[in-house]
Amino acid sequence: MPGGRKPVIGLAGGIGAGKSTVARMLADLGCVVADSDVLAKQALGDPAVRDALLRWWGPQVLGDSGQIDRAAVARIVFARPGERRRLESVVHPWVESRRRAIFQRAPRDAPALVIDAPLLFEAGVDRACDAVVFVEADRDTRVGRLAESRGWDEQELSKREDLQRPLDEKQARADYVISNTGDLDALTEQVRRTLSEIVQPHRS
Repeated sequence: MPGGRKPVIGLAGGIGAGKSTVARMLADLGCVVADSDVLAKQALGDPAVRDALLRWWGPQVLGDSGQIDRAAVARIVFARPGERRRLESVVHPWVESRRRAIFQRAPRDAPALVIDAPLLFEAGVDRACDAVVFVEADRDTRVGRLAESRGWDEQELSKREDLQRPLDEKQARADYVISNTGDLDALTEQVRRTLSEIVQPHRS
């Protein structure tokens, strides 16, 4: 963006709303996307992070390969909120460091930098954003998607979302809302229009 600063866009929304789909569309439009979920998975493979988890929780968190078993970690942190905060104290700084590196390598002509983070507000990452986009989809739609993609039922969705801030609060704090309940063409047009509105004030 010659002469201007690249805006940072944060994506928020309910589980199964389609944040990753919106992120891919933004990437197709030239944006540089940092996927916090992917980075968090990579963090578990870092030797320093692995060693910390072993000290806290022992060999029960290792899989057959000797690497961290994400399912085992999930069982611990979902059952004990204090352990979840402990995990986040190690993983969040690791993710933030890698995100900065990704953004520093962004091409000059990239229209925006995008943070796709499941815990955007909970982790305070929204403070680093120029605009937050909330991806909205009704609960039945989200349950159906999660049943197909992850094998979750409504109870599993509720268990996960109970650990996060209420969706209406997240939506109220967002700057833009994109509805992902129609077809992909309609979603694409919303994404394109929203990106244009966010980028325009940063051009000079």
